[in-house]
Amino acid sequence: MIAAMAALGPWVWIIMGLVLMLVELLAPGLFFIWLGLAALATGLAVAALGLGWASAAMLFCAFAVGSVLAGRAVMRRKGAEPDAATNLNALSRDLIGRTVRLDQAIENGEGRIRLGDTVWRAQGKDAAAGSQVRIVGLDGSALVVEPA
Repeated sequence: MIAAMAALGPWVWIIMGLVLMLVELLAPGLFFIWLGLAALATGLAVAALGLGWASAAMLFCAFAVGSVLAGRAVMRRKGAEPDAATNLNALSRDLIGRTVRLDQAIENGEGRIRLGDTVWRAQGKDAAAGSQVRIVGLDGSALVVEPA
């Protein structure tokens, strides 16, 4: 098999790069794209330098590690997290800054707020039911509020 791959020269790397990029389209996760780019770069290097198969494989490993690390750095800088599960509960962060009405009075620092069909725990200074409060933060699953 290695002899067949070596006979194809740089084309095996270019084809592998395109296949990896196609896999990224079918199973998006921003990982295979970087491996595909590494394979394409390896194919171009093999075409330009005439490297043997073993040297090309080592070069691909180096390109793969470098491209994955560079890709993670670029995605972090853009604010996108590589782990999709990180943003599962982003709704609660979107509530910060909203002014809402207390559903249940805050007594001893705890009360309730109803937003749509969800009831949230509220933490803050004591306030009567129906009073306006502004959401200023989160404490676990509780909304931290202050009088509006």
